[in-house]
Amino acid sequence: MATLLPPSGESGEDRYQPLAEINVTPMVDVMLVLLIIFMVTAPLLTVGVPLDLPKTTAAELQQPKEPIVLSLDREGGSFIGNEPVAAADLKDRLSRLAAEDPERIVYVRGDRTISYAQLMDALGLVNTAGFTKVSLLAEGAKPQ
Repeated sequence: MATLLPPSGESGEDRYQPLAEINVTPMVDVMLVLLIIFMVTAPLLTVGVPLDLPKTTAAELQQPKEPIVLSLDREGGSFIGNEPVAAADLKDRLSRLAAEDPERIVYVRGDRTISYAQLMDALGLVNTAGFTKVSLLAEGAKPQ
């Protein structure tokens, strides 16, 4: 770093000191200008190309329905969603849901303490009700 010499005729104690502060005013001015530019141009970038689309007689795409969640708790209770269902009514409820839309996905959740037989019975009810898309849900294991 270069040392500044005092003007002629002055003592060495009155040396010039460099200014060590950063002037942020120009940076703030530039940032505000950029912010305004982006605020003005952003809405213009989202506008699509104006088209006159042709008409069609094809059916509209159907949004996929929410999956059915069948839960089995450790006491032997069954739930569809969050609603408890008696074991005797489970097959009828599943059959009615399958009649509405047999392509819906059924997620089966079971407590870790239930027996394999209970889980297989529930899967059998889901299958006989008419559902073909069935998935078993489990909690992800924590890495060790």
